[in-house]
Amino acid sequence: MFNRIVAPIPTAVALLFVAAPLLGSVGATALNKQVSAATQAVAAAPAAAVQKIVLKTGMAGGKMVYLDDKGTVNPVLRGKVGETLEITITSGEGAEHDIVFPELNVKSEKFTGKSAPVKVLVKLTQSGKFTYYCSIPGHRQIGMEGVLEVTGPADANAKAQPAVKTVAMGAANADPIAPAAKNAVSIAQDPNAVPKPLGARAPQFVKYAIETVELEGRLDDGTTFTYWTFGRKVPGPMLRVKKGDMVEIKLTNNAASKAVHSIDLHAVTGGMGGGEHTQVAPGETKTITFKALNPGLYVYHCATPSVAHHISAGMYGLILVEPEKGLPKVDKEFYVMQGDLYTNHAFGTKGHHEYSPEKAADELPSYFLFNGAVGALGKEHKMTAKAGETVRVFFGVGGPNKVSSFHLIGEIFDKVYSEGATNTIKQNVQTTLVPAGGATIVDFKVQYPGKYLFVDHALSRAAKGGAAVLEVSGPADASVYKPSHPNMHGDMAH
Repeated sequence: MFNRIVAPIPTAVALLFVAAPLLGSVGATALNKQVSAATQAVAAAPAAAVQKIVLKTGMAGGKMVYLDDKGTVNPVLRGKVGETLEITITSGEGAEHDIVFPELNVKSEKFTGKSAPVKVLVKLTQSGKFTYYCSIPGHRQIGMEGVLEVTGPADANAKAQPAVKTVAMGAANADPIAPAAKNAVSIAQDPNAVPKPLGARAPQFVKYAIETVELEGRLDDGTTFTYWTFGRKVPGPMLRVKKGDMVEIKLTNNAASKAVHSIDLHAVTGGMGGGEHTQVAPGETKTITFKALNPGLYVYHCATPSVAHHISAGMYGLILVEPEKGLPKVDKEFYVMQGDLYTNHAFGTKGHHEYSPEKAADELPSYFLFNGAVGALGKEHKMTAKAGETVRVFFGVGGPNKVSSFHLIGEIFDKVYSEGATNTIKQNVQTTLVPAGGATIVDFKVQYPGKYLFVDHALSRAAKGGAAVLEVSGPADASVYKPSHPNMHGDMAH
């Protein structure tokens, strides 16, 4: 009786043991010789060689890369047919990554600076050069790509590797949606959060500290999304400086982030708008200083690949560079930005939405949003004014892709600072075009009470969230507007 099996029995040997009772003594003698030969052959067979490789991710030359234990950037991995690579990989800078070998149908689990090291086995069955890279959107484009070189004859017994299966998340809503995040918070920027006018003052040294934060936010009723933000809000904080100011931007990436972030301010001359020198890993801080040379209203945004993902997820804002004498005084100022969001499920689907790089590549937004969420400027935050007051709106389009036909239903823009330029003013404008990554300033006097709607006049977008409400109180002036009254037949008078 056997208490336990010490080692697995080779298949050929096992079959011979089963056949033994059916043979005579002569057959048994021959059988024993065959068993001995089979056992010796199995013992002589060498175990497949395993080559252990240790990698980590990191930053080098402003790019995200893979590093070996010697610090080599995106090292060439080498092996021979028949070997197995055992790759142990960690996140050196803390961001979320993976490693894939698409031609060999190998993909690791995702890992971050807080997760345990990930191991992945790559069996080498054919010679040639094969690519490895990080499949997180944008990471390959910013530098995370290398080569695996395999030498030796192809393994004739190796089965053909199946093609890597790619699922187009945004093409059809076949995938079930996760429940809405229970800890989701409001990310909608208050449109009243406008810094005070600076007036006619001399240039100064101005400091801003901004933190990039990834968090679960409320996209709509019963719907959430993982936003990437400047300062936990969409858009990020409005910055206000004067022409001639020296401006310091200190950018910190929250330690809990899974991605590297940065800031590119369109008001900056040099350094890719700051994006070149503010690629900040989780838990790190970087600082730039620039001189505000040109007055105007400018967009800022994250400039880390995939740039479209970072912007769409909420990483945009406005910086106003006032001219020397400032802007004309008004009664109310508001801060509003439009963005297009690409998710793996259709508008209105309840649950937690994920970003869809496929929809973004095809420029097919699921949502058009004012200040980051459906109903942000109406249900959650209020914009109010009184009849007779002059209102100014600082309006920008984060994008990443769509132009806005900015319009206020029921009013006319008295002044439009076209494309955010403070030295060119148009008058009496019904709708003004604002490009992706562009801005405008509009001034108008409200002369009649009621609710007024800001929209993108590509009006199908209003049904995808693209609307905001301005509430005006005060007495109705019949000389400005007079509603019709039902006639005796109950019809509206013409």
